[in-house]
Amino acid sequence: MPRNRHRSRRLAADLGLLVVAAAFVLPLAWVLLSAVDPHADLRVRIPDGFTFANFDAILTPDITYTPLLNSLILCGGATALTVVCAALAAYPLSRYRSRLNRPFLLSILFATSLPITAIMVPVYALFVRINLIDTMQGTILFFAASQLPFSIWLMKNFMDGVPKELEEAAWTDGAGSAQSLVRIVLPLMGPGLAVVTVFAFVMMWGNFFVPFMLLLSPDQMPASVSINDFFGNRGTVAYGQLAAFSVIYSTPVILLYVLVARRLGGGFALGGAVKG
Repeated sequence: MPRNRHRSRRLAADLGLLVVAAAFVLPLAWVLLSAVDPHADLRVRIPDGFTFANFDAILTPDITYTPLLNSLILCGGATALTVVCAALAAYPLSRYRSRLNRPFLLSILFATSLPITAIMVPVYALFVRINLIDTMQGTILFFAASQLPFSIWLMKNFMDGVPKELEEAAWTDGAGSAQSLVRIVLPLMGPGLAVVTVFAFVMMWGNFFVPFMLLLSPDQMPASVSINDFFGNRGTVAYGQLAAFSVIYSTPVILLYVLVARRLGGGFALGGAVKG
């Protein structure tokens, strides 16, 4: 009897996991199949015939190339700025003890819970005053600022895993804090840098609201905003072209993950570093 009960529970768990997996797989299947379907619609089905006409229709400078380049500039620049600032902010929080460390960390963690729509009105007014509205650099700065709180929290936790004894050995040889951070701490927390980089880039890459509010010129719009052009008036949607664009739009994120996958799974490799 207990064995049958265990089997029924296991079967129920497996069915639940299959339902969750289907919820993730079906949208991906629709994107991949509709991208090569000449008569794509909202149904998930095997196409009657395969075609690359959907890709031919979107592979133009106005529809794909310029928005993707804008996205790479915005997200790449903001990600680099976020990682650098997060490392500089996390280092003193990790290495120096202070009564203000915990309140500061709790404050930045609280900042991550603020809905971005609640702060866009004052941000928009500020950007108009300081002439940063409709500028790539202004959008990059806001992107980086919005991702900094959680990035600092992540970076600090990864930095805590690097033994301080390694830095102390470098300090005895005359190295300063900046040198030990760049030459010892950051190389040893490569997986942590990879996690923060991927997290920040992915969160910015799919952001529609921020560039839609801060950028006004059509030639500066990123792909996350230009994808809205596939939704026409009166509910008409070019499903095949939308799916093809989605495939291309997802490629940079997938490539970034593939590039850092080894570092993500490589561990800190600190075994024996403090021996002797």
